Amino acid sequence: MDRTVPRTGSEEIELYIRTYYSLLRSTTDVQIRTLEEVHANMGSALHLHARGIMPDMSAFIYSGLRLPACVVQVERVILGQGQEVFQQGGFPEIKSWQPVFARARRRRGLFDGTDTLALYIGSRSDIDDVLPLLTAFQIEWNKLHVLLQGEQVRAFLREPLDTDEGLAVLARGIGVEAEDLMRLRSVWGVSFWPMMRAIAERTKRFRVRLLRGSLNDYRRATQLWWEHVEAAEPTLLHRPVYFVSSNTHSLANLYTGFALRHQEELIRFLERPEHADLLAEWQQIEARDVPSNRENFLYYVLKKYLSSPHGAELAEKRRQEELACGVQRVVSEESFDVETQVIELAKVHPEWADRRLRRLELERLRESDALVVNIDYPLGMAAYLILSYVATRVGETRGVYILGKAATLNGVIGDVMIPSVVHDEQSQNTYLFENCFSAADVSSDLIYGTVLDNQKAVSVRGTFLQTPRYMDVFYREGYTDIEMEAGPYLSAIYEMHRPKRHPQDEIVNLYGLPFDLGILHYASDTPMSKGKNLGAGTLSYFGMDPTYATSLAIWRRIINLELDRLKGEPAPPEARSPGSRVREE
Repeated sequence: MDRTVPRTGSEEIELYIRTYYSLLRSTTDVQIRTLEEVHANMGSALHLHARGIMPDMSAFIYSGLRLPACVVQVERVILGQGQEVFQQGGFPEIKSWQPVFARARRRRGLFDGTDTLALYIGSRSDIDDVLPLLTAFQIEWNKLHVLLQGEQVRAFLREPLDTDEGLAVLARGIGVEAEDLMRLRSVWGVSFWPMMRAIAERTKRFRVRLLRGSLNDYRRATQLWWEHVEAAEPTLLHRPVYFVSSNTHSLANLYTGFALRHQEELIRFLERPEHADLLAEWQQIEARDVPSNRENFLYYVLKKYLSSPHGAELAEKRRQEELACGVQRVVSEESFDVETQVIELAKVHPEWADRRLRRLELERLRESDALVVNIDYPLGMAAYLILSYVATRVGETRGVYILGKAATLNGVIGDVMIPSVVHDEQSQNTYLFENCFSAADVSSDLIYGTVLDNQKAVSVRGTFLQTPRYMDVFYREGYTDIEMEAGPYLSAIYEMHRPKRHPQDEIVNLYGLPFDLGILHYASDTPMSKGKNLGAGTLSYFGMDPTYATSLAIWRRIINLELDRLKGEPAPPEARSPGSRVREE
Protein backbone atom coordinates (compact mmCIF):
# COMPACT_ATOMS: atom_id res chain seq x y z
CA MET A 1 0.00 0.00 0.00
CA ASP A 2 1.27 3.51 -0.84
CA ARG A 3 2.57 5.41 2.18
CA THR A 4 2.61 8.77 0.47
CA VAL A 5 -0.16 11.34 0.05
CA PRO A 6 -0.21 13.19 -3.29
CA ARG A 7 -0.05 16.96 -3.16
CA THR A 8 -1.52 19.06 -5.92
CA GLY A 9 0.47 22.17 -5.06
CA SER A 10 -2.38 24.26 -6.45
CA GLU A 11 -1.87 27.66 -4.87
CA GLU A 12 -4.42 29.05 -7.33
CA ILE A 13 -7.20 26.83 -5.93
CA GLU A 14 -6.26 27.71 -2.35
CA LEU A 15 -6.18 31.43 -3.20
CA TYR A 16 -9.62 31.20 -4.80
CA ILE A 17 -11.09 29.48 -1.73
CA ARG A 18 -9.49 31.94 0.70
CA THR A 19 -10.73 34.85 -1.38
CA TYR A 20 -14.41 33.97 -1.40
CA TYR A 21 -14.48 32.94 2.25
CA SER A 22 -12.87 36.23 3.28
CA LEU A 23 -15.37 38.17 1.16
CA LEU A 24 -18.35 36.27 2.60
CA ARG A 25 -17.45 37.44 6.10
CA SER A 26 -18.88 40.80 5.07
CA THR A 27 -22.29 41.77 6.49
CA THR A 28 -23.24 43.31 3.13
CA ASP A 29 -23.64 41.87 -0.36
CA VAL A 30 -20.51 40.73 -2.19
CA GLN A 31 -20.16 41.36 -5.92
CA ILE A 32 -19.36 38.19 -7.86
CA ARG A 33 -17.30 40.22 -10.31
CA THR A 34 -14.71 40.50 -7.48
CA LEU A 35 -14.09 36.76 -7.92
CA GLU A 36 -13.87 36.65 -11.71
CA GLU A 37 -10.11 37.25 -11.92
CA VAL A 38 -9.12 34.71 -9.27
CA HIS A 39 -11.64 32.22 -10.71
CA ALA A 40 -10.06 32.51 -14.16
CA ASN A 41 -6.53 32.28 -12.71
CA MET A 42 -7.39 28.96 -11.07
CA GLY A 43 -7.63 27.23 -14.48
CA SER A 44 -10.48 24.93 -13.49
CA ALA A 45 -10.79 21.73 -15.51
CA LEU A 46 -14.48 22.61 -15.93
CA HIS A 47 -13.72 26.14 -17.09
CA LEU A 48 -10.51 25.98 -19.09
CA HIS A 49 -11.47 28.90 -21.36
CA ALA A 50 -12.59 31.33 -18.66
CA ARG A 51 -10.11 33.93 -19.94
CA GLY A 52 -11.03 33.51 -23.59
CA ILE A 53 -13.01 36.07 -25.55
CA MET A 54 -15.30 33.44 -27.00
CA PRO A 55 -17.85 31.69 -24.75
CA ASP A 56 -16.91 28.44 -23.04
CA MET A 57 -20.21 26.67 -23.74
CA SER A 58 -19.34 23.59 -21.72
CA ALA A 59 -18.82 25.69 -18.59
CA PHE A 60 -21.96 27.74 -19.31
CA ILE A 61 -24.10 24.63 -19.74
CA TYR A 62 -22.60 22.90 -16.70
CA SER A 63 -23.21 25.87 -14.39
CA GLY A 64 -26.64 26.63 -15.88
CA LEU A 65 -27.88 23.09 -15.26
CA ARG A 66 -26.91 23.43 -11.59
CA LEU A 67 -28.70 26.72 -10.99
CA PRO A 68 -32.50 27.26 -10.99
CA ALA A 69 -34.05 28.54 -14.23
CA CYS A 70 -34.96 31.81 -12.48
CA VAL A 71 -31.23 32.65 -12.50
CA VAL A 72 -32.03 34.61 -15.67
CA GLN A 73 -33.81 37.19 -13.50
CA VAL A 74 -31.70 36.87 -10.38
CA GLU A 75 -29.40 39.68 -9.28
CA ARG A 76 -29.01 38.79 -5.61
CA VAL A 77 -28.34 35.39 -3.98
CA ILE A 78 -28.64 34.85 -0.23
CA LEU A 79 -27.30 31.76 1.50
CA GLY A 80 -28.62 30.29 4.75
CA GLN A 81 -29.25 27.03 6.58
CA GLY A 82 -33.04 27.23 7.01
CA GLN A 83 -36.19 29.33 7.20
CA GLU A 84 -35.35 30.66 10.64
CA VAL A 85 -31.96 31.89 9.44
CA PHE A 86 -33.51 33.68 6.46
CA GLN A 87 -36.22 35.27 8.59
CA GLN A 88 -33.74 36.47 11.20
CA GLY A 89 -31.48 37.71 8.42
CA GLY A 90 -34.04 40.21 7.20
CA PHE A 91 -36.33 38.13 4.97
CA PRO A 92 -39.46 37.55 7.10
CA GLU A 93 -41.61 36.80 4.04
CA ILE A 94 -39.43 33.88 2.91
CA LYS A 95 -42.24 31.33 3.37
CA SER A 96 -44.26 32.97 0.61
CA TRP A 97 -41.45 32.79 -1.95
CA GLN A 98 -41.66 30.40 -4.89
CA PRO A 99 -39.80 27.05 -4.54
CA VAL A 100 -37.27 26.57 -7.34
CA PHE A 101 -34.86 23.77 -8.20
CA ALA A 102 -31.98 23.16 -10.57
CA ARG A 103 -32.09 20.34 -13.09
CA ALA A 104 -28.74 18.81 -12.18
CA ARG A 105 -28.12 19.83 -8.57
CA ARG A 106 -30.36 18.95 -5.64
CA ARG A 107 -30.48 22.14 -3.56
CA ARG A 108 -33.61 23.82 -2.21
CA GLY A 109 -34.11 27.37 -3.45
CA LEU A 110 -36.76 30.06 -3.00
CA PHE A 111 -37.31 32.91 -5.47
CA ASP A 112 -39.06 36.17 -4.57
CA GLY A 113 -40.41 36.53 -8.12
CA THR A 114 -38.31 39.60 -8.85
CA ASP A 115 -34.54 39.40 -8.46
CA THR A 116 -33.61 37.59 -5.23
CA LEU A 117 -32.84 33.89 -4.83
CA ALA A 118 -32.46 32.19 -1.43
CA LEU A 119 -30.44 28.96 -1.41
CA TYR A 120 -30.38 26.48 1.48
CA ILE A 121 -26.90 25.26 2.42
CA GLY A 122 -26.06 22.26 4.60
CA SER A 123 -22.28 22.66 4.96
CA ARG A 124 -19.33 24.64 3.67
CA SER A 125 -19.32 22.34 0.62
CA ASP A 126 -22.40 24.17 -0.64
CA ILE A 127 -20.39 27.40 -0.62
CA ASP A 128 -17.54 25.68 -2.46
CA ASP A 129 -20.16 24.66 -5.04
CA VAL A 130 -22.39 27.73 -5.35
CA LEU A 131 -19.75 30.46 -5.61
CA PRO A 132 -17.85 28.90 -8.56
CA LEU A 133 -21.16 28.08 -10.30
CA LEU A 134 -22.34 31.68 -10.06
CA THR A 135 -18.95 33.03 -11.15
CA ALA A 136 -18.66 30.73 -14.16
CA PHE A 137 -22.24 31.46 -15.21
CA GLN A 138 -21.71 35.21 -14.97
CA ILE A 139 -18.42 35.16 -16.89
CA GLU A 140 -19.94 33.22 -19.78
CA TRP A 141 -23.24 35.15 -19.77
CA ASN A 142 -21.34 38.41 -20.15
CA LYS A 143 -19.21 37.04 -22.99
CA LEU A 144 -22.40 36.15 -24.87
CA HIS A 145 -23.89 39.55 -24.02
CA VAL A 146 -21.03 41.29 -25.84
CA LEU A 147 -21.45 39.07 -28.91
CA LEU A 148 -25.22 39.69 -29.06
CA GLN A 149 -25.00 43.50 -29.30
CA GLY A 150 -24.99 43.87 -33.09
CA GLU A 151 -28.11 45.52 -34.54
CA GLN A 152 -28.80 42.69 -36.97
CA VAL A 153 -28.38 40.09 -34.26
CA ARG A 154 -30.76 41.89 -31.89
CA ALA A 155 -33.30 42.26 -34.71
CA PHE A 156 -33.04 38.53 -35.40
CA LEU A 157 -33.63 37.72 -31.70
CA ARG A 158 -36.86 39.68 -31.73
CA GLU A 159 -38.30 37.37 -34.41
CA PRO A 160 -36.03 34.32 -34.48
CA LEU A 161 -36.26 31.44 -36.91
CA ASP A 162 -36.53 28.48 -34.52
CA THR A 163 -34.89 25.89 -36.76
CA ASP A 164 -31.42 24.49 -37.25
CA GLU A 165 -31.01 26.98 -40.08
CA GLY A 166 -32.01 29.79 -37.73
CA LEU A 167 -29.43 28.66 -35.19
CA ALA A 168 -26.81 28.55 -37.94
CA VAL A 169 -27.66 32.15 -38.90
CA LEU A 170 -27.30 33.30 -35.29
CA ALA A 171 -24.05 31.37 -34.89
CA ARG A 172 -22.54 33.07 -37.94
CA GLY A 173 -23.77 36.43 -36.70
CA ILE A 174 -21.99 36.17 -33.36
CA GLY A 175 -19.01 34.09 -34.47
CA VAL A 176 -19.57 30.88 -32.50
CA GLU A 177 -19.95 27.27 -33.58
CA ALA A 178 -23.50 26.29 -34.53
CA GLU A 179 -22.97 23.05 -32.61
CA ASP A 180 -22.50 25.05 -29.39
CA LEU A 181 -25.81 26.86 -29.85
CA MET A 182 -27.52 23.55 -30.62
CA ARG A 183 -26.25 22.22 -27.29
CA LEU A 184 -27.68 25.26 -25.53
CA ARG A 185 -31.03 24.87 -27.25
CA SER A 186 -31.09 21.18 -26.36
CA VAL A 187 -30.57 22.03 -22.68
CA TRP A 188 -32.88 25.07 -22.46
CA GLY A 189 -35.63 23.80 -24.77
CA VAL A 190 -38.46 26.33 -25.23
CA SER A 191 -36.62 28.79 -22.97
CA PHE A 192 -33.72 29.09 -25.41
CA TRP A 193 -34.83 32.16 -27.35
CA PRO A 194 -36.17 34.07 -24.29
CA MET A 195 -32.86 33.31 -22.58
CA MET A 196 -30.85 34.62 -25.52
CA ARG A 197 -32.94 37.81 -25.55
CA ALA A 198 -32.35 38.25 -21.82
CA ILE A 199 -28.59 37.82 -22.30
CA ALA A 200 -28.62 40.40 -25.11
CA GLU A 201 -30.56 42.92 -23.02
CA ARG A 202 -28.30 43.17 -19.96
CA THR A 203 -25.07 42.10 -18.36
CA LYS A 204 -25.15 39.80 -15.35
CA ARG A 205 -24.00 41.28 -12.05
CA PHE A 206 -24.67 38.80 -9.25
CA ARG A 207 -24.46 39.85 -5.61
CA VAL A 208 -24.12 37.25 -2.84
CA ARG A 209 -24.58 37.35 0.91
CA LEU A 210 -23.93 34.58 3.46
CA LEU A 211 -26.27 35.04 6.43
CA ARG A 212 -24.57 32.52 8.73
CA GLY A 213 -21.63 30.21 8.19
CA SER A 214 -20.30 28.81 11.45
CA LEU A 215 -19.88 25.09 12.06
CA ASN A 216 -22.44 25.43 14.82
CA ASP A 217 -25.00 26.79 12.32
CA TYR A 218 -24.54 23.74 10.10
CA ARG A 219 -24.81 21.40 13.08
CA ARG A 220 -28.01 23.09 14.17
CA ALA A 221 -29.44 22.73 10.64
CA THR A 222 -28.57 19.02 10.74
CA GLN A 223 -30.29 18.63 14.10
CA LEU A 224 -33.46 20.36 12.85
CA TRP A 225 -33.45 18.11 9.78
CA TRP A 226 -33.18 14.96 11.87
CA GLU A 227 -35.89 16.04 14.34
CA HIS A 228 -38.46 15.59 11.55
CA VAL A 229 -37.18 12.05 10.96
CA GLU A 230 -37.34 11.18 14.66
CA ALA A 231 -40.84 12.62 14.92
CA ALA A 232 -41.94 10.29 12.10
CA GLU A 233 -40.24 7.23 13.67
CA PRO A 234 -39.51 7.76 17.40
CA THR A 235 -38.29 4.17 17.85
CA LEU A 236 -35.08 5.02 15.98
CA LEU A 237 -33.52 5.86 19.33
CA HIS A 238 -33.75 2.26 20.48
CA ARG A 239 -33.53 0.12 17.34
CA PRO A 240 -30.62 -1.17 15.26
CA VAL A 241 -30.08 0.62 11.96
CA TYR A 242 -28.45 -0.05 8.61
CA PHE A 243 -27.50 3.41 7.30
CA VAL A 244 -27.56 3.91 3.52
CA SER A 245 -26.68 7.03 1.55
CA SER A 246 -27.99 6.64 -2.00
CA ASN A 247 -31.11 8.14 -3.60
CA THR A 248 -34.88 8.17 -3.05
CA HIS A 249 -35.91 5.66 -5.70
CA SER A 250 -33.73 2.59 -6.26
CA LEU A 251 -33.86 0.97 -2.80
CA ALA A 252 -37.61 1.55 -2.43
CA ASN A 253 -38.34 0.33 -5.96
CA LEU A 254 -36.46 -2.92 -5.42
CA TYR A 255 -37.95 -3.53 -1.98
CA THR A 256 -41.59 -2.81 -2.89
CA GLY A 257 -41.69 -3.80 -6.59
CA PHE A 258 -44.41 -1.18 -7.01
CA ALA A 259 -43.68 -0.36 -10.66
CA LEU A 260 -43.84 -4.03 -11.61
CA ARG A 261 -47.41 -4.37 -10.29
CA HIS A 262 -48.50 -1.29 -12.25
CA GLN A 263 -46.81 -2.14 -15.52
CA GLU A 264 -49.92 -1.71 -17.68
CA GLU A 265 -50.55 1.85 -16.53
CA LEU A 266 -46.91 2.77 -17.03
CA ILE A 267 -46.88 1.41 -20.58
CA ARG A 268 -50.07 3.35 -21.37
CA PHE A 269 -48.18 6.46 -20.27
CA LEU A 270 -45.49 5.62 -22.83
CA GLU A 271 -48.08 5.55 -25.59
CA ARG A 272 -48.32 9.34 -25.48
CA PRO A 273 -46.71 10.90 -28.56
CA GLU A 274 -43.98 12.65 -26.56
CA HIS A 275 -42.68 9.29 -25.29
CA ALA A 276 -42.39 7.52 -28.64
CA ASP A 277 -38.65 6.92 -28.17
CA LEU A 278 -39.19 5.29 -24.78
CA LEU A 279 -42.01 3.13 -26.12
CA ALA A 280 -39.74 1.93 -28.93
CA GLU A 281 -37.07 1.07 -26.38
CA TRP A 282 -39.59 -0.88 -24.29
CA GLN A 283 -40.65 -2.84 -27.36
CA GLN A 284 -37.01 -3.69 -28.07
CA ILE A 285 -36.56 -4.88 -24.49
CA GLU A 286 -39.67 -7.07 -24.66
CA ALA A 287 -38.51 -8.51 -27.98
CA ARG A 288 -35.07 -9.08 -26.44
CA ASP A 289 -33.43 -7.07 -29.19
CA VAL A 290 -31.42 -5.22 -26.51
CA PRO A 291 -30.06 -6.66 -23.24
CA SER A 292 -31.52 -3.90 -21.04
CA ASN A 293 -33.29 -5.02 -17.87
CA ARG A 294 -37.10 -4.66 -18.05
CA GLU A 295 -37.48 -4.02 -14.29
CA ASN A 296 -34.95 -1.19 -14.40
CA PHE A 297 -36.78 0.31 -17.37
CA LEU A 298 -40.12 0.23 -15.55
CA TYR A 299 -38.54 1.89 -12.52
CA TYR A 300 -37.30 4.67 -14.79
CA VAL A 301 -40.73 5.11 -16.38
CA LEU A 302 -42.34 5.23 -12.92
CA LYS A 303 -40.10 8.14 -11.96
CA LYS A 304 -41.04 10.05 -15.12
CA TYR A 305 -44.74 9.27 -14.69
CA LEU A 306 -44.87 10.40 -11.07
CA SER A 307 -43.19 13.68 -11.98
CA SER A 308 -45.81 14.39 -14.66
CA PRO A 309 -49.29 15.92 -14.13
CA HIS A 310 -50.80 12.51 -14.95
CA GLY A 311 -49.18 10.64 -12.09
CA ALA A 312 -50.88 12.10 -8.99
CA GLU A 313 -53.24 9.18 -8.44
CA LEU A 314 -50.50 6.60 -8.85
CA ALA A 315 -48.28 8.59 -6.47
CA GLU A 316 -50.89 8.18 -3.74
CA LYS A 317 -51.11 4.45 -4.44
CA ARG A 318 -47.35 4.21 -4.15
CA ARG A 319 -47.40 6.01 -0.81
CA GLN A 320 -50.00 3.60 0.55
CA GLU A 321 -48.23 0.48 -0.71
CA GLU A 322 -44.87 1.68 0.56
CA LEU A 323 -46.34 2.24 4.01
CA ALA A 324 -47.84 -1.25 3.87
CA CYS A 325 -44.36 -2.74 3.54
CA GLY A 326 -42.72 -0.40 6.03
CA VAL A 327 -41.30 2.33 3.80
CA GLN A 328 -41.87 5.77 5.31
CA ARG A 329 -40.69 8.86 3.44
CA VAL A 330 -39.72 11.94 5.47
CA VAL A 331 -39.37 15.07 3.36
CA SER A 332 -37.24 17.93 4.65
CA GLU A 333 -39.26 21.13 4.40
CA GLU A 334 -37.50 23.76 6.52
CA SER A 335 -33.86 22.78 6.17
CA PHE A 336 -31.51 21.54 3.45
CA ASP A 337 -32.94 19.23 0.80
CA VAL A 338 -32.16 15.69 1.96
CA GLU A 339 -35.13 13.30 1.92
CA THR A 340 -35.06 10.31 4.26
CA GLN A 341 -36.63 6.87 3.98
CA VAL A 342 -37.10 4.76 7.09
CA ILE A 343 -37.70 1.13 6.13
CA GLU A 344 -39.02 -1.33 8.73
CA LEU A 345 -37.77 -4.77 7.73
CA ALA A 346 -40.45 -6.55 9.79
CA LYS A 347 -43.12 -5.33 7.34
CA VAL A 348 -41.52 -6.92 4.29
CA HIS A 349 -43.79 -8.38 1.58
CA PRO A 350 -41.61 -11.08 0.00
CA GLU A 351 -44.02 -11.59 -2.89
CA TRP A 352 -43.76 -7.89 -3.84
CA ALA A 353 -39.99 -7.56 -3.91
CA ASP A 354 -37.99 -7.44 -7.12
CA ARG A 355 -37.29 -11.00 -8.32
CA ARG A 356 -33.56 -10.35 -7.95
CA LEU A 357 -34.00 -9.96 -4.18
CA ARG A 358 -36.24 -12.95 -3.51
CA ARG A 359 -34.92 -15.83 -1.50
CA LEU A 360 -36.60 -18.59 0.47
CA GLU A 361 -35.96 -17.01 3.89
CA LEU A 362 -37.04 -13.46 3.01
CA GLU A 363 -40.21 -13.76 5.09
CA ARG A 364 -37.98 -14.39 8.12
CA LEU A 365 -37.28 -10.64 8.15
CA ARG A 366 -40.69 -10.24 9.77
CA GLU A 367 -38.96 -11.23 13.01
CA SER A 368 -36.45 -8.38 12.68
CA ASP A 369 -36.40 -5.25 14.84
CA ALA A 370 -33.96 -3.50 12.48
CA LEU A 371 -34.56 -0.41 10.36
CA VAL A 372 -32.90 0.75 7.17
CA VAL A 373 -32.35 4.51 7.13
CA ASN A 374 -31.77 5.63 3.55
CA ILE A 375 -30.95 9.28 2.88
CA ASP A 376 -30.76 11.13 -0.41
CA TYR A 377 -27.04 11.55 -1.12
CA PRO A 378 -25.87 14.83 0.50
CA LEU A 379 -23.17 17.15 -0.83
CA GLY A 380 -19.63 17.08 0.51
CA MET A 381 -19.22 17.93 4.19
CA ALA A 382 -22.96 17.58 4.83
CA ALA A 383 -22.23 13.84 4.73
CA TYR A 384 -19.91 14.17 7.73
CA LEU A 385 -22.40 16.28 9.69
CA ILE A 386 -25.33 13.97 8.96
CA LEU A 387 -23.67 10.64 9.77
CA SER A 388 -21.96 12.06 12.86
CA TYR A 389 -25.32 13.16 14.23
CA VAL A 390 -27.44 10.20 13.10
CA ALA A 391 -25.00 7.76 14.74
CA THR A 392 -25.77 9.37 18.12
CA ARG A 393 -29.55 9.11 17.62
CA VAL A 394 -30.05 5.43 16.77
CA GLY A 395 -29.92 2.35 18.94
CA GLU A 396 -27.05 0.62 17.12
CA THR A 397 -25.36 1.04 13.76
CA ARG A 398 -25.01 -2.33 12.03
CA GLY A 399 -23.83 -1.13 8.66
CA VAL A 400 -22.95 1.98 6.65
CA TYR A 401 -23.35 1.80 2.87
CA ILE A 402 -22.52 4.67 0.54
CA LEU A 403 -23.68 4.78 -3.08
CA GLY A 404 -23.06 7.77 -5.31
CA LYS A 405 -21.87 9.24 -8.58
CA ALA A 406 -18.22 9.92 -9.31
CA ALA A 407 -15.90 10.98 -12.09
CA THR A 408 -13.59 8.31 -13.43
CA LEU A 409 -10.10 8.81 -14.82
CA ASN A 410 -9.67 5.25 -16.11
CA GLY A 411 -13.18 4.05 -17.00
CA VAL A 412 -16.23 5.10 -18.98
CA ILE A 413 -19.68 6.39 -18.05
CA GLY A 414 -21.68 3.58 -16.46
CA ASP A 415 -18.74 1.77 -14.88
CA VAL A 416 -18.81 0.96 -11.16
CA MET A 417 -15.81 1.77 -8.95
CA ILE A 418 -15.26 0.07 -5.59
CA PRO A 419 -12.54 1.83 -3.58
CA SER A 420 -10.49 0.53 -0.67
CA VAL A 421 -8.43 3.72 -0.28
CA VAL A 422 -9.87 7.23 -0.07
CA HIS A 423 -7.86 10.45 0.15
CA ASP A 424 -9.98 13.24 1.61
CA GLU A 425 -9.12 16.79 0.59
CA GLN A 426 -11.19 18.19 3.47
CA SER A 427 -9.16 16.53 6.25
CA GLN A 428 -6.08 15.71 4.14
CA ASN A 429 -6.36 12.18 5.53
CA THR A 430 -5.86 9.04 3.48
CA TYR A 431 -8.27 6.37 4.73
CA LEU A 432 -7.53 2.66 4.35
CA PHE A 433 -10.50 0.35 4.94
CA GLU A 434 -12.02 -3.02 4.09
CA ASN A 435 -14.82 -2.47 1.61
CA CYS A 436 -17.45 -5.18 2.14
CA PHE A 437 -18.21 -5.15 -1.61
CA SER A 438 -16.16 -6.58 -4.45
CA ALA A 439 -16.71 -6.91 -8.20
CA ALA A 440 -18.52 -10.23 -7.71
CA ASP A 441 -21.31 -8.47 -5.79
CA VAL A 442 -22.18 -6.18 -8.70
CA SER A 443 -20.96 -7.60 -12.01
CA SER A 444 -23.77 -10.11 -12.64
CA ASP A 445 -26.38 -7.31 -12.52
CA LEU A 446 -24.39 -4.77 -14.55
CA ILE A 447 -25.25 -5.07 -18.23
CA TYR A 448 -23.41 -2.23 -19.93
CA GLY A 449 -20.51 -1.26 -17.68
CA THR A 450 -17.47 -2.77 -16.01
CA VAL A 451 -16.88 -3.19 -12.27
CA LEU A 452 -13.50 -1.91 -11.08
CA ASP A 453 -12.72 -2.93 -7.50
CA ASN A 454 -9.60 -2.26 -5.41
CA GLN A 455 -9.69 1.34 -6.60
CA LYS A 456 -8.32 4.51 -4.99
CA ALA A 457 -10.69 7.48 -4.63
CA VAL A 458 -10.15 11.13 -3.85
CA SER A 459 -12.87 13.25 -2.23
CA VAL A 460 -12.51 16.78 -3.56
CA ARG A 461 -13.88 20.04 -2.16
CA GLY A 462 -15.88 20.97 -5.23
CA THR A 463 -16.42 20.14 -8.87
CA PHE A 464 -14.92 23.43 -10.10
CA LEU A 465 -12.04 23.22 -7.61
CA GLN A 466 -9.99 20.90 -9.80
CA THR A 467 -7.41 21.63 -12.46
CA PRO A 468 -5.84 19.38 -15.10
CA ARG A 469 -2.63 19.43 -13.07
CA TYR A 470 -4.58 18.51 -9.94
CA MET A 471 -6.11 15.46 -11.61
CA ASP A 472 -2.81 14.46 -13.20
CA VAL A 473 -1.04 14.42 -9.83
CA PHE A 474 -3.61 12.06 -8.35
CA TYR A 475 -3.79 9.92 -11.48
CA ARG A 476 -0.03 9.37 -11.33
CA GLU A 477 -0.50 8.11 -7.76
CA GLY A 478 -3.18 5.66 -8.89
CA TYR A 479 -6.25 7.66 -7.84
CA THR A 480 -8.92 7.20 -10.51
CA ASP A 481 -12.23 7.78 -8.66
CA ILE A 482 -13.13 11.44 -7.98
CA GLU A 483 -16.14 12.46 -5.87
CA MET A 484 -17.03 14.58 -2.83
CA GLU A 485 -18.58 12.50 -0.03
CA ALA A 486 -16.62 9.31 0.75
CA GLY A 487 -13.91 11.18 2.67
CA PRO A 488 -16.32 13.14 4.89
CA TYR A 489 -18.28 9.93 5.57
CA LEU A 490 -15.07 8.15 6.57
CA SER A 491 -14.18 11.00 8.92
CA ALA A 492 -17.53 10.46 10.64
CA ILE A 493 -16.96 6.69 10.70
CA TYR A 494 -13.60 7.24 12.40
CA GLU A 495 -15.38 9.12 15.19
CA MET A 496 -17.98 6.33 15.49
CA HIS A 497 -15.12 3.89 16.18
CA ARG A 498 -12.41 5.90 17.95
CA PRO A 499 -12.62 7.97 21.17
CA LYS A 500 -11.52 11.25 19.57
CA ARG A 501 -12.14 13.57 16.65
CA HIS A 502 -10.79 12.49 13.29
CA PRO A 503 -7.14 13.50 12.70
CA GLN A 504 -5.73 15.79 10.02
CA ASP A 505 -3.15 14.96 7.36
CA GLU A 506 -2.58 11.34 8.41
CA ILE A 507 -2.82 7.86 6.97
CA VAL A 508 -5.77 6.39 8.87
CA ASN A 509 -6.41 2.64 9.24
CA LEU A 510 -10.13 1.85 9.51
CA TYR A 511 -9.83 -1.94 9.49
CA GLY A 512 -11.63 -3.80 12.28
CA LEU A 513 -14.76 -1.65 12.46
CA PRO A 514 -17.55 -3.06 14.67
CA PHE A 515 -20.05 -2.60 11.85
CA ASP A 516 -20.23 -3.30 8.11
CA LEU A 517 -18.85 -0.70 5.66
CA GLY A 518 -19.34 -0.54 1.91
CA ILE A 519 -18.72 2.18 -0.67
CA LEU A 520 -19.89 1.95 -4.29
CA HIS A 521 -19.49 4.66 -6.94
CA TYR A 522 -20.73 4.70 -10.51
CA ALA A 523 -19.14 6.82 -13.21
CA SER A 524 -21.27 9.78 -14.28
CA ASP A 525 -18.59 11.72 -16.12
CA THR A 526 -15.11 11.38 -17.55
CA PRO A 527 -13.18 14.63 -17.02
CA MET A 528 -10.42 13.46 -19.33
CA SER A 529 -13.05 13.60 -22.12
CA LYS A 530 -14.40 17.13 -21.80
CA GLY A 531 -18.15 17.52 -21.85
CA LYS A 532 -18.97 13.84 -21.37
CA ASN A 533 -21.25 13.57 -18.34
CA LEU A 534 -24.68 12.25 -17.45
CA GLY A 535 -25.99 15.73 -16.62
CA ALA A 536 -25.59 16.86 -20.21
CA GLY A 537 -27.32 13.91 -21.82
CA THR A 538 -30.74 12.31 -22.05
CA LEU A 539 -31.79 8.95 -20.57
CA SER A 540 -30.39 6.17 -20.77
CA TYR A 541 -29.24 2.99 -19.07
CA PHE A 542 -25.82 4.43 -18.49
CA GLY A 543 -27.44 5.81 -15.32
CA MET A 544 -30.09 3.19 -14.57
CA ASP A 545 -27.90 0.14 -15.08
CA PRO A 546 -25.19 0.90 -12.47
CA THR A 547 -27.67 2.47 -10.04
CA TYR A 548 -29.73 -0.70 -9.75
CA ALA A 549 -26.78 -3.07 -9.91
CA THR A 550 -25.20 -1.33 -6.91
CA SER A 551 -28.51 -0.96 -5.06
CA LEU A 552 -29.10 -4.69 -5.41
CA ALA A 553 -25.67 -5.34 -3.89
CA ILE A 554 -26.54 -3.15 -0.89
CA TRP A 555 -29.91 -4.82 -0.33
CA ARG A 556 -28.39 -8.29 -0.58
CA ARG A 557 -25.72 -7.38 1.94
CA ILE A 558 -28.27 -6.05 4.45
CA ILE A 559 -30.60 -9.03 3.99
CA ASN A 560 -27.74 -11.48 4.35
CA LEU A 561 -26.45 -9.96 7.57
CA GLU A 562 -29.87 -9.54 9.13
CA LEU A 563 -31.04 -13.09 8.37
CA ASP A 564 -27.84 -14.52 9.80
CA ARG A 565 -28.35 -12.44 12.93
CA LEU A 566 -31.93 -13.66 13.28
CA LYS A 567 -30.68 -17.24 13.13
CA GLY A 568 -28.55 -16.46 16.14
CA GLU A 569 -25.40 -17.25 14.21
CA PRO A 570 -22.34 -15.14 13.48
CA ALA A 571 -22.12 -14.06 9.87
CA PRO A 572 -20.56 -16.84 7.80
CA PRO A 573 -17.24 -16.16 6.06
CA GLU A 574 -18.97 -15.47 2.74
CA ALA A 575 -21.07 -12.76 4.42
CA ARG A 576 -18.19 -11.27 6.39
CA SER A 577 -15.77 -10.97 3.53
CA PRO A 578 -15.91 -9.11 0.20
CA GLY A 579 -17.51 -10.98 -2.65
CA SER A 580 -20.46 -12.44 -0.72
CA ARG A 581 -23.76 -12.93 -2.50
CA VAL A 582 -27.28 -13.51 -1.26
CA ARG A 583 -28.51 -16.97 -2.19
CA GLU A 584 -31.39 -16.51 -4.60
CA GLU A 585 -34.38 -18.78 -5.16
